[in-house]
This record gives sequence, structure tokens and C-alpha cells, in this order.
Amino acid sequence: MGIKDPKRYTPGPNDPSLPPQLAEFQDKNTDEILEELNRQPFFMTQLDETDGNKGENLELEALKALAYEGEPHEIAENFKNQANDLYKAKRFKEAREVYKKGIEVKCNDNKVNEALFANLAACELEIKNFRRCINLCQKALQFNPKNMKCYYRIAKAFYQLNKLNEAKDSVKFGLAIDSENKSLQTLEGIIDRKQQELHDAEMKKLEDKQKRENLQFIFNGALRMRNIVNIATEKPSELVQEAGISLEDPLDPQSQLIFPAIIMYPTTDEFDFVAQVGELTTVQELIELIMQRPPEWFQIPGHENFHVKSLLGFMETRSGGLVKAGKKVTFHDILKKQTPNIPMFDYAIKIYLVPKSESEQWVSQWDKSKALERRQK
Repeated sequence: MGIKDPKRYTPGPNDPSLPPQLAEFQDKNTDEILEELNRQPFFMTQLDETDGNKGENLELEALKALAYEGEPHEIAENFKNQANDLYKAKRFKEAREVYKKGIEVKCNDNKVNEALFANLAACELEIKNFRRCINLCQKALQFNPKNMKCYYRIAKAFYQLNKLNEAKDSVKFGLAIDSENKSLQTLEGIIDRKQQELHDAEMKKLEDKQKRENLQFIFNGALRMRNIVNIATEKPSELVQEAGISLEDPLDPQSQLIFPAIIMYPTTDEFDFVAQVGELTTVQELIELIMQRPPEWFQIPGHENFHVKSLLGFMETRSGGLVKAGKKVTFHDILKKQTPNIPMFDYAIKIYLVPKSESEQWVSQWDKSKALERRQK
């Protein structure tokens, strides 16, 4: 069966060129026609409360008036039903506004008022306005203290706010009224698991804190036992901070202490850094380690006398002075001496290596006051 062609309007000799219903649009362009249609409630895509001539849109005003016709409880019920449809369509913010209109009616029907406040709370829960949800549920419960959905929503809102004790109390209130409520039972299980997780995390945190404190106590004891003095500078080196100081066995204060070493070459204005040096290492062994260089390095101007046998080591004293470090002496023995007292700097050792041929001149130029000033920079 074929499709018939639609009938078209054919004006007679004295008829208008457009159907009577559209005759008023014959002198308007497309935009003007759409604007005019938008004033008709059936075609509205956005609210237009005028008639196009700065007057009221009478059709719209009539529809708005209809919403408020009837008894207060009927008006409030109508708003509730409209909002329910919006809620089912997941248009929560729009539903919220319509529920509010129903509440503004202030009808005397407790059942309607209960539903308006409870459903408005459901919207606030979806929008994540958890405190508003709680307040609205409490108002709904004033109309019906046995509204189980309200106890559930209050508990869920408290849960989202990480107020687990309050959430658990809300569940208990609800279950005291209906002990078989599946939603509340499920939520109670979720809250219990969350509380257990937080308890376990807190216990782990306390355990880790106690462990750190114990290790720090052992470490501090190891430093005191060695008579080690540390000077904290104003701006510690990032290399030193990253390397850190530690015991080979963190639980044994008598195990070897491991620390970073800063090696200064004052005659060439250079330095080296070794991240881990054992306290039982001798000055000689440290020099041997850092002088493992390619032959070309020793040909650089200023490096000609940089050899294991020709380099001397010097270290700062606590008072800013300078002492020669014996090559066969371990850093353990150097640091534990009370006189002269050789400190660590930011828990790293600092040693100056100078060619023997240049050492006398360099030592004679050492300025104690400037050494102390450098520690503050």
C-alpha cells in the first residue's frame, strides 16, 4: 500500500496566501517565527514570560496558575509527583527545585510533607550535599519517625562525610525499628568493614611510629657511644640529605656506621662526593678509592700532584681550626677523639685533600673565622 501525498493548502480567489492559523507569520522571518512559537507553552524550549509586546504571556500565566489550583495538600501532592518524575529521570537538581515548591505550599498533610522532605533529601544525597540531606531527613522523621529510607540516607550521608560512628548510630536507630531491613543491614556491613580498615591503618601507623622511635633511639645511642658531634649547616647539600647516615644493622648500635663523604680539593676549587663510606675506612683507603681515575684526568692542569702518596688529608675542628688526618687512621677513631674534636657536617664527613708540595702554603692561609662563617651559609 503506497503512501499518499499530504494534502496542501490551496488558497481560493479571495483566501489568504497562508492558512488562517499561520497568516500572522506571513511577514516574519524564520528567527521571528521561532521566537513567537516559543511563547506558546506547547512549543516552549525556554521560559519566555512576555507576549512579545512587553505584556504578560497569558497562556503561560494560565498554566502557572493551574499548578496552584486546588487544596494545599493537592497542590503539594502535584509538585511531589512532578518532582518524582524528574528524580526517576535522574534530573536531581530540577527535581530538588520542584520538591521545594511543594514544601513552600505548607500543606497540613503529614504524609505529603514527609515525602517532600524525604525525597528532597534523596536529591541532596545524589548531588553530594550530605549535610543538607541529613537535616532534611531529620525534618521528614518529625512527620514519621519510622521512615526507614531516612535512617538509611542519614547513615549514608554520614558515611560519605567519614563520620562512621554517627553513620553506625543512624543504622542502629533504623534497625531498632525494623531489624530485617536489608538496605540498613548491607550498609551496616559496609560501615563495619570501613571502621575495621581505619582501625587497622591506625594500628599500623602507631606501630610504624614506635618502630621509627626505637630505631632513632638506637641510632642516637650509637652516636653518643662514638662521641660523634654533628654540626647542622644553614643549607645542607641535597646530595648529603639523599645519602643519609645509617647503621649497617639498624638494631645494633655497635654495627658499622655508614655515612656520606665530601672530599674538597681547595687548590683546584673542585670536590668529590662519595655516598657511602664505612667508619672503619681509613683516610688512605678513601684516597685510593677516589684516585681511581683515567690517565687523562691527571694531565689536567692542577692535577699533576694528585696521587695517593702525594696527597695529604685535613679536617676541620669544632672550633673552626684545621688538623692533619693520619692516612692510616680510621674515620671511627678520628671522630671519637675528644681532642681535637672533629665534627661531622649534616652527618657527613668533610675532608680536604691537598698535594704535599702545596699543603704548607694552603694551611698557612686557613682562616678560622671564615671557616665558622661558611657553616652559616
